[in-house]
Amino acid sequence: MREITILSGKGGAGKTSVAAAIASMAGNAVFCDNDVDAADLHLIFEPEIREKYDFDSGSKAEIDPSKCSICGLCMEYCRFDSIHLNASGVPEVNPFQCEGCRLCERICPEEAVTLLQFNNNKWFVSQTRFGPLVHAQMGAGEENSGRLVTEIRKRAKAIAVQTHADFIINDGPPGIGCPAIASVTGTGTVLLVIEPSLSGLHDATRLFELVQSFRIRVFALINKFDINAEITARIERFLSENDIPLLGKIPFDTRLVDAMVGGQTITEYAPDCEVSKEMESIWQKIVSFTAPDRVPNPAGAK
Repeated sequence: MREITILSGKGGAGKTSVAAAIASMAGNAVFCDNDVDAADLHLIFEPEIREKYDFDSGSKAEIDPSKCSICGLCMEYCRFDSIHLNASGVPEVNPFQCEGCRLCERICPEEAVTLLQFNNNKWFVSQTRFGPLVHAQMGAGEENSGRLVTEIRKRAKAIAVQTHADFIINDGPPGIGCPAIASVTGTGTVLLVIEPSLSGLHDATRLFELVQSFRIRVFALINKFDINAEITARIERFLSENDIPLLGKIPFDTRLVDAMVGGQTITEYAPDCEVSKEMESIWQKIVSFTAPDRVPNPAGAK
């Protein structure tokens, strides 16, 4: 079983379009949407939810006005400035600022503060036309996205073992924060999707540094390569200098958007277009380069 995580370092580079195209070619695979803060792979997969679970999204303080003596200690010592007087002159907690540290609960002389457990995060196991999909939905402003990524990846791996899947395909989050780290940890291969923009190259560089620290093999593709020839050339130099294999270059094509609007992958919507053919070539290279009998050293590894 081979696990491939698709990342880019920034949003909008085309990770989900690539992941969806791969899904239509991968065959016996399990899919996992690691972008739990803004999941969108389900929009193309049209999943039928089979299992639904709550996930701890942290604790928030709440003040009982009937017990509060308005001594002001909680407001004075809250380092997150999350407690303010409401219209009635009673301290009230702003849940979007509260970090659940419990200091106000400990120092309140009237024991008017309690910590409430929130479960606004959900995760799902679904069936799709491509195979099982594990995905999640976080509530607005909620926390623990890194832990949630770890949880759904754990379940995706268990399903893959149970079904004897050949691949686990992870559609990763943007950035290099906790969700990205949780997506990279323990994966076998990272496919780096880079768009030809200064921000695209900058963020891909930062992401590569992160992945390199885990000594994970990296492959790359350039999406919309023909919108900026100069930046595309700079990306190719960056990849060459860091021994990152470039598997292919995908041209800009508005049919990718048309396919997504129609709830399809590009290989379903326009199987004979240049983008679809390039994706097929990229996928075959991934299959070949990640074969158990052909495991290259991680990029940049000594």
